[in-house]
Formats: sequence, C-alpha cells, structure tokens
Amino acid sequence: MKSCKLCWTLVVVLGLAVAAFAYKFTVGEVRPSDDGRVAILLTKDERNALLLEMRTWLENSQRILAAASRNDFGGVVQAARASGMAAEAETPASLFRKIPLEMKTLGFATRRKFDDIANETEKSQDTSRVAGQLGEAMGNCVACHATYRFVEEPSS
Repeated sequence: MKSCKLCWTLVVVLGLAVAAFAYKFTVGEVRPSDDGRVAILLTKDERNALLLEMRTWLENSQRILAAASRNDFGGVVQAARASGMAAEAETPASLFRKIPLEMKTLGFATRRKFDDIANETEKSQDTSRVAGQLGEAMGNCVACHATYRFVEEPSS
C-alpha cells in the first residue's frame, strides 16, 4: 500500500515538472511591452544572436532580389538556402525555452519559405515567382516585428 502511494506521488510530481517545462517551452519568457507588443526577455548574447539572424535574413533577401534581377538563379538559390532550415543549427539552444511558441512557429515558417524559394527557383527559374515568394517570407518578418520586441534582462 505504501509503495502505491509513493508511485502516485512520483507520478504527480513528474507530471507537474513536465507541465511546468511544457509551459515554459511554449510561453517563453515574456511580458507585456509599453508599446503594445510582447517583450521577450533575453540576455545580451541571446538578443545579439537573434538580431544577427534577422540581419542575415534581410541581407539574404536583398541578395535574392539582386540575383533575380540579373537572372542569376544560382545566386537566388544560394542566398535562399543560407536562410533556410539548415541555418537553424546556428541558433543558440537557450533561445528555444525563452521564445514563445507563436514566434518559434513564425520563425520556422520563414525558414521553410526561404527553402521554398530555393526549391522553386531550381525548378522554374521564374523571377516573378521569386519576388512573390520573397514577398510572402517578408510578410512573416513584418508580422514578427509588429508583435514582438526583445528586451535585455537586467544583469544579475
């Protein structure tokens, strides 16, 4: 009888731990912002890493447009792949618990859109399609910037 109570106690404790972890993973470390967006609390290094990632997306978007304007489809593919899912490996793991699920979902969708640009360009070599797909990807960027801002955590 005692071992059964112990088992149930362990089940409850483990269940609460899993629920707390799942909550933290999906909600992230956020608070309301004075400008109406969601403030995401990050360390200076985490904030810098995300800002670098966003600048890379912007730079690659410019490279895609420039390459498409020259009908340089290899350049389009190369620039698009540089911001695709393979580049996700460079994102610090600590960010995954701090960023809310909706932002993660938007970020992964944006990376997939860059991969779609590369895949479609390899098949069709259609500059108007490149521009349309890049416009869709940039829509994700606009949505993210309209919804979130990064706030540096106070130093301990």
